[in-house]
Amino acid sequence: MFLYPRSRNRPFHLGQFPLESLPRDDSVLSAEGDRPRRAAPDRASPPGQLVNAAEHYREIYSGFIDIDPAAAKAPVPDDLERRTIDVKGAAYFMDTSQVGICRIPDNAWLEGEAPGTHSFAIVLLVEDGRLPDEGNFARAWARPAVRAVSDMRAAEIAALVAGHIRTMGWEARPHFAAHEALDLERLAVLAGLAVRQGEAIINPYLESNFSIAVVSADYELVCDRPLSVKALNAKGLRYWWGLDGARSGRERNRRARRASHLGPYAMETVKRAERPTTLILDDEVPRVPKRAAFFERALQGDLGKKAQEARTRFSFKHPMSWSQLGVIRSMVPFQDGEVADCDISKFADPAANARAIKALSYFLGAEMTGICEVPRYAWYSHKEDGTPIEPYHKYAVVMLIDQGFDTMEGGSGDDWISGAQSMRAYLRGAEIAGIIAELLRAEGMPARSQTNADSDVLHIPVTLWAGLGELSRIGELILNPFLGPRLKTVVMTTDMPLEIDKPVDFGLQYFCDSCRKCARECPCDAIPWGNKVMFNGYEIWKPDVERCSRYRLTNSKGSACGRCMKTCPLNKVVDSDGPLLTRIASWCGINAMFLKPLLVPIGVWLDDVLQNGKRNPLKKWWFDHEIIDGVTVEPRAGTNQRDIDPSHTVDPEKQKMAYYHADMMPAPDAPESVLVDRKAALAAKDFLESPDEARARAARGEAPPAHYVATPPIGGSVKKDRVVSPYVTTK
Repeated sequence: MFLYPRSRNRPFHLGQFPLESLPRDDSVLSAEGDRPRRAAPDRASPPGQLVNAAEHYREIYSGFIDIDPAAAKAPVPDDLERRTIDVKGAAYFMDTSQVGICRIPDNAWLEGEAPGTHSFAIVLLVEDGRLPDEGNFARAWARPAVRAVSDMRAAEIAALVAGHIRTMGWEARPHFAAHEALDLERLAVLAGLAVRQGEAIINPYLESNFSIAVVSADYELVCDRPLSVKALNAKGLRYWWGLDGARSGRERNRRARRASHLGPYAMETVKRAERPTTLILDDEVPRVPKRAAFFERALQGDLGKKAQEARTRFSFKHPMSWSQLGVIRSMVPFQDGEVADCDISKFADPAANARAIKALSYFLGAEMTGICEVPRYAWYSHKEDGTPIEPYHKYAVVMLIDQGFDTMEGGSGDDWISGAQSMRAYLRGAEIAGIIAELLRAEGMPARSQTNADSDVLHIPVTLWAGLGELSRIGELILNPFLGPRLKTVVMTTDMPLEIDKPVDFGLQYFCDSCRKCARECPCDAIPWGNKVMFNGYEIWKPDVERCSRYRLTNSKGSACGRCMKTCPLNKVVDSDGPLLTRIASWCGINAMFLKPLLVPIGVWLDDVLQNGKRNPLKKWWFDHEIIDGVTVEPRAGTNQRDIDPSHTVDPEKQKMAYYHADMMPAPDAPESVLVDRKAALAAKDFLESPDEARARAARGEAPPAHYVATPPIGGSVKKDRVVSPYVTTK
């Protein structure tokens, strides 16, 4: 509790509620067996724009109900307990509140439904979101939509868990609001997640504040026992103090007491600055085309055939991530849309608007939200096909999605679950930003979600300006004082008048200058050991993006890579359930920055002494599987099983880093592959300015270096024959 999170010794598949401690009653099985079949419930929806948006996204997930399983079964163990850990872990990984499993009796099928061939039900409970406070006008949007939003999230998770099982070769079907063939409430009782009180069902921790979805499957699993009515007295001392390693009632209450527009983390306590803590020469930063991004370059063949082939599958080589691909694709067409012609005078107050949008983002599941004006250089210059992009919205609403501390603890950072961690956060972000954008457009405000699948905006600069973190040694990654680097971003751009946030300063530049753990643990030596440089107008610890991209794409013993996030000393749990030492250090880091010269070296040393960054086997819920030609198999090359190596060092002067300046980028409409010139990129080091040199030059009024000028279009034509993104449906 002092040195480690109280959840450290809690197996991940048990979830955040101590369900395992509740009393059980097998007589419930016969009582439920005597109940007649139930008619399909009446699901009339209350009116509301947020209701409409949530139900629209729920219907997107209905496209994943009837899908055939893979052609062959995965090599899963005969041990049903281990299978169950994988399935429950997948559900908790997707942020299910509670999971239970039971057999499906014939009377659990709704009236008019013929009993199916699936014997097992995986029952998912999703807790209702927290309503915005009284006085926050987002409350009027959210109040009628509580059930619609929970139903939507339950549908999302059910579709993904079903996809996970189908990808392993077994039949599975999601059942959720408006698309169920099963009595969801009866199965919640049988699976040990609820107790009947008359015709209502009650959960010991969530009461009636939840939605239900079910995955039916022919995949044999271990069943849970029904709850005793005595389980309704569950909120005792063990719950309030989190003595089972579950989330404590104290932490839940702490979050509930915070103002709804502030979210769960105390970002309001972090020092603010007028500008980001890294130098940005605004007038010198070139706008770059999407074609210049290294994953796009790989897709077009610039990194060679091997990387090009890997680009379409590197993040989707595992059943959990593969199940997410189709869902992410399905959201892309709805990132933008028509704006309703209606009165927008009610949105005249930027401060009230900002509080509403933030509260709404937290209601929908974002971890943190900040707002900024979009600098011109944060817009890509051209789309992937060479079409020019003219900036079209004034504001960016930037949201952070946690990639999951416990799952990251269970892996090496570059093993088979790594890609799924990224995709889960990207999917959730796309859902949240997409719903908010759809709501605003229905209210008469232009808005578009900018996601990993399709963004016209570079996320790093707007995340800095929105006050959600500082630029870290990892390089092209923002580090947050409460989540560390364990995050993904999603952005919604809009013209709705919004009060903006200021950048933050929590002393990260000093911390990262003193700590090199991410560079030490990088499996491909892509993170610099040396000092910051100026790159295309930014002060940055510039990583070797080509080397990083190649490793993530072609990693043969895992899916993608997030090892820098895994091993960072600031990848911690900073809440009332986190280690006391971490909370003290976090408070000092934010409020007593004058102590950093003393505390940072001690903190980095202690992080290694405590073995932070090692794999925790209790948190490993997934199977090490690889998908090849649509079939799940044992990984051909094995699995990365790295732990930390405190003895590893590199001489910064001998580290060879490649720098691909703006003038080395392929043209936005390049008609064919433009192979990278690594030799030239290594030589580009000689052209770099230091931040001090750049400041002095700019102060003298001298022009920026010539290599800051982005490669112009070849002929201004749109490239028709490009290789399309894996997020684009190829039907």
